[in-house]
Amino acid sequence: MHTFPAADTSTLPNHDLLKAGVDEAGRGPLAGPVVVAAVILDPTRPIAGLDDSKKLSEKRREALYPHIVEDALAHCVIVVEAEEIDRLNIFQATMAGMSRAVAGLVPAAQEALVDGNKLPKDLPCPGRAIVGGDASEPAISAASILAKVTRDRLMVALDASYPGYGFAVHKGYPTPAHLAALQRLGPCVQHRRSFAPVRLLLDQGRLFQDVPEG
Repeated sequence: MHTFPAADTSTLPNHDLLKAGVDEAGRGPLAGPVVVAAVILDPTRPIAGLDDSKKLSEKRREALYPHIVEDALAHCVIVVEAEEIDRLNIFQATMAGMSRAVAGLVPAAQEALVDGNKLPKDLPCPGRAIVGGDASEPAISAASILAKVTRDRLMVALDASYPGYGFAVHKGYPTPAHLAALQRLGPCVQHRRSFAPVRLLLDQGRLFQDVPEG
């Protein structure tokens, strides 16, 4: 697990305004981390163009990323690696990442607005789950952009370390090209063993190893 430092928040307005938006990127892929971000926006420095990261082009997300980092009151990005995903399961790993992201905010949020219909049990403050919040709550939109951009950059870096899988293109999602590469190369250490396509390949490999020579 890696933590990206929060922004400098030495001069802040009334803490009654401190509501953190929380979102994740990468729950569905077969490989790589799930990334969670928490963001407290500054009401005196609105950021134009915030929206659900999935509705924005890569170019637009990359353009918004530095504005969020520079203009938000605070932000924290947590990277939960594949090993922890396999150990906890993807849901629990995501919930743990959300709690860590909110806990990493300086100053502390008074309320966490979490995209989706589930709340982590150990949030350090009261929370609200908001279905579709990444499109309706600017702070959640900002968090979704930080999480998505961070994860995409990490997957591009992993593509250089683990060539042949196409991580830079599909970002670990189960595309036909990725599944074909998995069949051809077998899983690497970045693949999530608890996800069915990877687990089945590993089970098949063990089965063939156990077949006695005739």
